[in-house]
Amino acid sequence: MRFVSPGFWFDSEARVRVSLGGCQNGGNGGWLVKREERNALLGLPALLIVAAGLSWAGSRGGGSVVGIPVFALCVGLAFVVQWLAFVPAYVLQTERFFDITGSFTYISVAAVAVALGPGADARTLVLLGLISVWAIRLGLFLLRRVRKAGKDERFDSIKRSFPRFLLTWTLQGMWVSFTLAAALAAFSSSARRPFDGFAWAGLVIWLVGFGIEATADVQKSRFRSEASNRGRFIQSGLWAWSRHPNYFGEIVLWVGIAVIAAPVLRGWQFVTMISPVFVAVLLTRISGIPILERRADERWGKEPDYQAYTRRTSVLIPRPPRR
Repeated sequence: MRFVSPGFWFDSEARVRVSLGGCQNGGNGGWLVKREERNALLGLPALLIVAAGLSWAGSRGGGSVVGIPVFALCVGLAFVVQWLAFVPAYVLQTERFFDITGSFTYISVAAVAVALGPGADARTLVLLGLISVWAIRLGLFLLRRVRKAGKDERFDSIKRSFPRFLLTWTLQGMWVSFTLAAALAAFSSSARRPFDGFAWAGLVIWLVGFGIEATADVQKSRFRSEASNRGRFIQSGLWAWSRHPNYFGEIVLWVGIAVIAAPVLRGWQFVTMISPVFVAVLLTRISGIPILERRADERWGKEPDYQAYTRRTSVLIPRPPRR
């Protein structure tokens, strides 16, 4: 998965005129305010309300520290890390450490949950290890990509706006919280069970998903590194079987995490099993595939080779190309 910005939520050209009690701008009787900035200001409290609901459900049946549920404490930490990183990012007008901050948040929040939970066992240690391996690999991969490109184009129109840029970082806190929810509930749960069949099955599922995602990323990086492929689209390796195999792997590995966590969840904690569903909806309906498909259509949509590729190749789930 990519640490995506919320720019897709807003129409970058839309504007609304707002009267500010007699304040004038160039004698026009009001200020032109970007609609996306207004939406960002409305979105911030909405995100926090949703996070509060997740915190309440995930905290049922879990441990606490000085009266604060461990689950809720970790969700709060996920947001605080983003807000602290936002300050220098906005001052310096840079997005270069956005992705690596996301990776750090995953690892630090999971580690805190294990440290403050009722006690580490094989299940929690395996979950912590899997999450850390995934976060380190993806974070370094994205960091190298941004350094090579010099910037992340997703942020060109966002980072100049305080509310939109802040919303972007806040959304990353939300993304971390929802994606980690099942694991956080397992870390903080007062129930403990031996490393059972569910755990082994989840581990296998995670390995399959991680292998697909990592392989797809490597194949695409190698393809782009060759000068002869500049301006072309990849259709080899796993990309011959799926137009977005890395996203498929991402969804599968988080299903594995949820399967490992499931046996120690109780009552309202099962709400946190929404984790892989959240990842799937985010990637297939909101930020991932829709944006990339639209960009690809704009760039190669008129090329016969690309039209043939889209006809024969699955959008997400890898399978042999259609004839």
